[in-house]
Amino acid sequence: MKEINVNELKALKDDGKEFELIDVREPHEVDIAEIGGQLIPMGTVPQHLDQFPKDKQIIVYCRSGQRSANVVRWLEANHGYENIYNLKGGILAWADEIDPSVQKY
Repeated sequence: MKEINVNELKALKDDGKEFELIDVREPHEVDIAEIGGQLIPMGTVPQHLDQFPKDKQIIVYCRSGQRSANVVRWLEANHGYENIYNLKGGILAWADEIDPSVQKY
């Protein structure tokens, strides 16, 4: 499984690079804190495979990086994704290292 850290994600955003950012948390978690991206809760990923393009980089995140890691591993193993990365440390790492105004929960 490939991973990207929050500093690398910030650089991609700052440089205007094209990539897909996908949040696999639940809607109530987005109400607490968010860093952008499309919300596709983990349990609904199999029904939304069309939202995971194979022609550009995909970065998947959650609160701590565990759920998103599971999604990345599943997509790699079952659907042949090679362009997908887990955000190491998730939104908690983003709050710690990039934007302390993002609420931790």
